[in-house]
Amino acid sequence: MEDRINYFERMLAQNPDNPTGLLALANEYGKAGRDEDEAAVLERYVATHEDEGNAFARLGEVLVRLGRKGEAREAYERGIGQAEKFGHTGMADDLRLAIIQLNE
Repeated sequence: MEDRINYFERMLAQNPDNPTGLLALANEYGKAGRDEDEAAVLERYVATHEDEGNAFARLGEVLVRLGRKGEAREAYERGIGQAEKFGHTGMADDLRLAIIQLNE
């Protein structure tokens, strides 16, 4: 797993805004249980790339795990807007449900 993390970190050192590299690195950090790193990379991704909602959902999930519920809510809310913008009503509904679950 560390080999894959190192690979994507090197890729991003050469091209820091590579969207595929950012998402892949976030995924590998997630598999390794490196929640802070995963959140940081997903935040970087959504700050520099237009996403259709999925990255916001992933960001919200990791922020919940980190106990950062307010930030998670913001990620989910931004994701709803993006999902609706791209016609992904099912994803928007999933993100709304995630917000409801934050309150439970």
